[in-house]
Amino acid sequence: MTELLNICLCHGDSGSSLWQLRGSIFSFLASLIIFSFPATDIKSETTITATGGGETVAMESPPEKRLEIITKTTTNNGIKCKERERAQQRGRRRMLLGIGFWIQGFRCYPWMAVIFFLKDGLHVDPSTLQILQNSANLPMVAKPFYGLLSDSFYISGQHRIPYIACGAFLQALSWFSIASLPPSSISFFTITINLLLGNLGASIVEVANDAVVAECAKQPAGNSASSSSSDLPSFAWVAGSIGGVMGNLLGGISIERFSSQTMFLFFGILLTLQFFFTISVNEKSLNLPKSKSNHGIRKQFLDLLLVLRKPEIYQPISWFAASYAIIPALTGTMFYYQTQHLNIESSVLGMSKVFGQVAMLTWGIVYNRRLKSIPPRKLISTIQAILAILMVSDSLFVSGFYHRIGIPDSLYVIFVSGVLEVLYYFKTLPFSVLMAKLCPPGCEGSLMAFVMSSIALAFIISGYIGVALASYVEITETDFSGLRKALLIQAACTVVPLFWSSFIPESPKVEIGKKEE
Repeated sequence: MTELLNICLCHGDSGSSLWQLRGSIFSFLASLIIFSFPATDIKSETTITATGGGETVAMESPPEKRLEIITKTTTNNGIKCKERERAQQRGRRRMLLGIGFWIQGFRCYPWMAVIFFLKDGLHVDPSTLQILQNSANLPMVAKPFYGLLSDSFYISGQHRIPYIACGAFLQALSWFSIASLPPSSISFFTITINLLLGNLGASIVEVANDAVVAECAKQPAGNSASSSSSDLPSFAWVAGSIGGVMGNLLGGISIERFSSQTMFLFFGILLTLQFFFTISVNEKSLNLPKSKSNHGIRKQFLDLLLVLRKPEIYQPISWFAASYAIIPALTGTMFYYQTQHLNIESSVLGMSKVFGQVAMLTWGIVYNRRLKSIPPRKLISTIQAILAILMVSDSLFVSGFYHRIGIPDSLYVIFVSGVLEVLYYFKTLPFSVLMAKLCPPGCEGSLMAFVMSSIALAFIISGYIGVALASYVEITETDFSGLRKALLIQAACTVVPLFWSSFIPESPKVEIGKKEE
């Protein structure tokens, strides 16, 4: 302190000594705390290097100058601290979403066991298998209700994390329940109830995760956080694809080495780990933007109806849902054709699904890096046209064309059938990005849930139409003579939505609302 007084007295009259004393004390303390300034003789020509601002300050320079430099340095260090904090928040956010979407992608692992169990254990026919697969998705149709709950009701000040945890718990309960039952005591009704419970939990998790992605995508542009958030849809897609690759790869191997109950138990353990990880995360640490529209479920429902009346919202949703609904799904029929008629081994089917998931993963990366700038209408319409072409290729495959020219059936199943199975979902990524941009602030959860439920309902309708088509062309468990005709009808239905693709906007107008931090 004596040295500080000496500095004061060396700079003029007593009228300015009080101001100089304050400036010197502030400079000394700031230097000590921020820069770990060593104790030296301050009256000498000692200098301080401000590492944050990149400037050197002589101690004999005016106090005002030293104060200015120290303040600037402190501000720069504060900005760096905030950037580090934002980076940590983005990391936690990506960890939560990465695990969530990876688990959802990995759901194909127990479902592969379910399909083979229904075929070989319960001996169901192709139509019954397809009906069960589609009926088990009925909880997905109620996604808008889960979205309204998530947007409207906060649990302990949180409105995303509790719902993710709840969904993971319901899924774990479902798969543990199936795993605990002896195979001989599992009936068609029992497995249906448990699958419905599992898909209920999965749909709740998906709604909450999609809402987090949509909320982050609405952050104002022009900062690194916004740039990182704009990549979240692609990040979620990639995480889900990686889960799908691993699930199908392990599923194809496990189905021949382990019992179905063991596979159900393993997936239940994964869901339990997700549950405990989720409840350990505090939603405040994710720095999610808070909406001002926390007015209860009735007000949220009215807001959703108001949003759905906008042409730029309901037109693309209508087109997208219809583009799935009018295509008869023949997944159960093709599964029986490949396993019963062609005698394709389960490991080959597993590799086919792995290749499809790798294609999805590649698509997510390529879209994020190269295709984001392409207008949504052009990109989605192109995918729809390619889908129709591959369905025509499937009809040639069933007729034996590729086999006659020397291409093995297993090779076609792995590469072409694997891509065709996931090509249905390729247009989901650009459409999700489009809807995230069009989604008004305050109803991200409910609107994105409505979109996903529309798609789920469209898939269910598609599955039921496919069962009707298979019955119309007289496809049975042993007779597949009408399959080629069914595939050509399927391809023709796929082309129909292209005639009203104008419902998809070329370039969305993004409306960014104010958020409370």
